Amino acid sequence: MTKAFAVTHSDAEWRRRLTPAQYQVMRAHGTEAPDSCALLAEKRPGTFSCAGCDQPLFESKRKFESGTGWPSFNDPIAGSTGTSVDDSYGMIRTEVHCATCGSHLGHVFEDGPPPTHLRYCINGVAMNFAAD
Repeated sequence: MTKAFAVTHSDAEWRRRLTPAQYQVMRAHGTEAPDSCALLAEKRPGTFSCAGCDQPLFESKRKFESGTGWPSFNDPIAGSTGTSVDDSYGMIRTEVHCATCGSHLGHVFEDGPPPTHLRYCINGVAMNFAAD
């Protein structure tokens, strides 16, 4: 059974709405190259939102430098993301997706700093940023 999301589009519409890089990550579950996204260096106060549906996902105060090459956060805005098991590439990981449109955002790992000890490792191409 496939989960129904509040925002849905046909594959053709997703391809029209997203750039090729966004489509590859968000709809085909790809990963952008490390250190390739301008949002990695974004340090202003503000909110990161889903590039597919504008759902606010992460507050900048929860962003930290993980050294991995992707924007990392302690935790998302409550109710903004969902997770599922990702068993691709011969390993078990926890995939993070937008709770509103289902777009793939990245993965969450249990090696982050206190207080949550979580590291939401998110593809920058999957997000937009709005400064406060």
